[in-house]
Amino acid sequence: MFEDLTDKLNLTFKKLRGHGKLTEKNIDAGLKEVRIALLEADVHYRVVKQLLASIRERAVGQEVLASLTPGQQVVKVVNEELTQLMGDRHEGLKLIGQPAPVMLVGLQGSGKTTTAGKLARFLTGQNRKPYLVPADIYRPAAIEQLEKLGNELNIPVFPATDDMDPVDICRNALLQARQESRDTLLIDTAGRLHIDETLMAELKRIKEAIQPSDIILVADAMTGQDAVNMAKAFDDALDIGGVILTKMEGDARGGAAISIQAMTSKPIKFVGVGEKLDALESFHPDRMASRILGMGDMLTLIEKAQSTVDEKQARELEEKLRKNQFTLGDFRDQMAQVRKMGSMEELLAMIPGMGKLKQMKQFKVDEREFVRITAIIDSMTVQERRRHQIINASRRKRIAKGSGTTVQQVNQLLKNYVQVQKMIKKLNKGGFRPFGRGGLPF
Repeated sequence: MFEDLTDKLNLTFKKLRGHGKLTEKNIDAGLKEVRIALLEADVHYRVVKQLLASIRERAVGQEVLASLTPGQQVVKVVNEELTQLMGDRHEGLKLIGQPAPVMLVGLQGSGKTTTAGKLARFLTGQNRKPYLVPADIYRPAAIEQLEKLGNELNIPVFPATDDMDPVDICRNALLQARQESRDTLLIDTAGRLHIDETLMAELKRIKEAIQPSDIILVADAMTGQDAVNMAKAFDDALDIGGVILTKMEGDARGGAAISIQAMTSKPIKFVGVGEKLDALESFHPDRMASRILGMGDMLTLIEKAQSTVDEKQARELEEKLRKNQFTLGDFRDQMAQVRKMGSMEELLAMIPGMGKLKQMKQFKVDEREFVRITAIIDSMTVQERRRHQIINASRRKRIAKGSGTTVQQVNQLLKNYVQVQKMIKKLNKGGFRPFGRGGLPF
């Protein structure tokens, strides 16, 4: 989402770093380019004005002008001010009560129901026991959609019907959740195509009836400044506790993520980064600022690895690597684990300095290649995966036919695998510790 903004900011900082000594004139010229980049990214003009005033005040002081590396100091100042603008620190859900009721509000099409499922999955990972409540009786199949998500996650859903009053649904669900010892109530409320009095009146009735510990606005990041205006409207009516921005994986300009906190004083708590139920990330302003400035986000990458990688499997793999027993089956399994963390482009962008590789032709990653590799390895027998040396010409033809690929593609995979084995062998001679002391590949 921030790719264009990142590229433009990096170009500006490169020019500033090219000056051995910065002057107010250099800084003003650089800030003018930053201003244009932010406005083009759909950041609210008041937010841009506030941000640039803060940056300039610090950039023309001794902190920067007297520094031995003034260009780098400007980047540091921008990073800190951008972080401050987006909220300074991560704020999670407020979960008070037994169970703690959380209302999800927003317009139709913003992704409330899917987000309810994502939050339920996230909270389960935090050792909480969520209970899903379908309070949208107007949108066709809204109740069925949440029930399907609940079944997929093995999380109970209150048995609502579309002839029930939404307030009664929430009251009864609160009692049911208490009886079943569930500690968090996630209420999927109704939305409209636009904000109206009827919608707000119903949400106020629900709020009054259940006294939620948190009210979360679910907003579509693709709508840009409309998301900011919507946040202000819902906050005025309901006093929301925070925002979840959905569709952050899209190619919109992303100004809403930078503007919402400054314009509403309400934090972004999570961001949706895909359609799958695990595609929800906690929003950390400092990490987001680093991503925007092309500085990577190693902490989020490590957290993704910790939630994806099985430590026991990691230890077993380390032992195989040490004994040079890394098979094609292991190769496939490790590739599947990495893919669970996200696309290769997303992972590269989180490694400092690696995001730029996406622009280079030789580093373009075709995600379909992973599908082909998996199909090829799955078409092998167990013995062939363990001992690739036995794969002769006739076996290669059979594997290619079974995987819907060509013999050349099978040959290329085997060639790459042999190269990986040689590299592991060399690293082992140098005391290779592939998973460090913590058992994770970072």
